[in-house]
Amino acid sequence: MTKGRLEAFSDGVIAIIITIMVLELRVPHSPDLEALAPVLPPFLTYVMSFVYLGIYWNNHHHMLHAAERVNGRILWANLHLL
Repeated sequence: MTKGRLEAFSDGVIAIIITIMVLELRVPHSPDLEALAPVLPPFLTYVMSFVYLGIYWNNHHHMLHAAERVNGRILWANLHLL
């Protein structure tokens, strides 16, 4: 397996996670600022999770860039991280 395939697989998994996370966000039914109060905690949770996943994705990208080749140990380590 090439590094490109492994990176594409990991990118796909992270994209699915982000998509599932955004499904939990609800649009307020009223245009008032008071209607944002119940939506704020889930939105802040989404933002923090998105930043965490972004940091993870960036570190994963740099880790694979530093690897010379993909062997069984790297495959299992990657699956464990996902």
